Amino acid sequence: MRRAVVIGSGGGIGAGLVRGLAARGWEEVHALSRHPPAEEAPGPVRPGIIDIADAASIEAAATAIGGPLDLVVVATGLLSEGDRRPERSLRELDAEWLGRLFQVNATGPALALRHFTPWLARDRRSVFAALSARVGSISDNRLGGWYGYRASKAALNMIVRTAAIELARTRPQAICVGLHPGTVDTALSKPFQRAVPAERLFTPDAAAAQLLDVLDGLGMQDTGQCLAWDGSWVEP
Repeated sequence: MRRAVVIGSGGGIGAGLVRGLAARGWEEVHALSRHPPAEEAPGPVRPGIIDIADAASIEAAATAIGGPLDLVVVATGLLSEGDRRPERSLRELDAEWLGRLFQVNATGPALALRHFTPWLARDRRSVFAALSARVGSISDNRLGGWYGYRASKAALNMIVRTAAIELARTRPQAICVGLHPGTVDTALSKPFQRAVPAERLFTPDAAAAQLLDVLDGLGMQDTGQCLAWDGSWVEP
């Protein structure tokens, strides 16, 4: 039985991943979000509760699901919230907002790694993936701005890389990666879509399908990397 966990199934990409995994014949898909449906979904989908900003919630969700797990995807992310928007200059930096961005984009996924990777299958290939972003690449940063989002995604990429090294010692068939989905037509990107060409603005289901194809094609040479929606490596 292939068992998958999608953390952040209430978002556009997360919901697309859940639908895609079910359509591809996964026998058990745990769809975790802060506000899951009141009733269990038909088929392989198993709704559950998680709050990526709450350490106790992450640990409880992992313990409740148990293992062995073949795939864990953290499909959460924060770019703007309320009247908070990505910073355009140093004078806009705010300690509380920076902390919030790191909490959701880096600390939460790190704690998911802590609590879910012990449940990854030991006797076969398994994958842990977290949604990252190309703007988290230090070498690719030529425009500046978006301090907190860039920095928190860069931190996530380092966490993924470091976890991949540790996992290789105990689970040599486990792969740990970041994923850059491109620009997806979701609430996260809605205020920033104006300059995006139509062919590069993906629907949630199209983005999820592309990411699942990338996950299917992963090899051990990819562990510790951040991969884009087309399978290419994002330079650190």
